[in-house]
Order: sequence, then C-alpha cells, then structure tokens
Amino acid sequence: MRIISKKTLRLFWVSNPKYMNSQSALEVWHDEARKSSWKTPADIKAKYAHASILKNNRVVFNIKGNDYRLVVRINYDFGIVYIRFIGTHKQYDEIDVETI
Repeated sequence: MRIISKKTLRLFWVSNPKYMNSQSALEVWHDEARKSSWKTPADIKAKYAHASILKNNRVVFNIKGNDYRLVVRINYDFGIVYIRFIGTHKQYDEIDVETI
C-alpha cells in the first residue's frame, strides 16, 4: 500500500514529548501497512482483528495497546492509504470519524 503520508505520523510523535512513546508502534504499523496489499476491509480484519471498519472507506486502528487511535481512508482500487487522524482517545472522541 502507498501511505499518504508518514510525515503526519512523525509530526504527531514529535509534537509533544508525551506522544514520543507512540513512535515505535506507529513505525511498526506504517511498515506493515506499506508491505500489505489490502483489497477489501476483510483483508485488514484478517491482520488487525480490533480495527474498526467504518463508512466512507474509513478504518480506525488501535495503536500502542489502544493508547492512540489512527484513522485512515483507503482507496482499495489504487492501493492508497490516506492518514486522516492520529491522536489520543480523548482527541478521537472530539472528531467525526466518517468525515475527517
């Protein structure tokens, strides 16, 4: 998969010292996603059983033992993953996941 963009993840973990503990988990997710070839939501669920599949091709991944939430939009036809949001549960609760 092509991921747009890792810079968003990097900016998150450097934006605040308390988020630095997310770096290794986000790098692992990025590496696994980059090597994947997801064609359907079922492909994601096979690897990430706790991922939430939502409307508008959105997927929510639990990061670092569910400390953080990563929201992506996937274009399955072209193999592109767009990072839409990364944050804490509190920050996640403040967004509309299906439109972000």
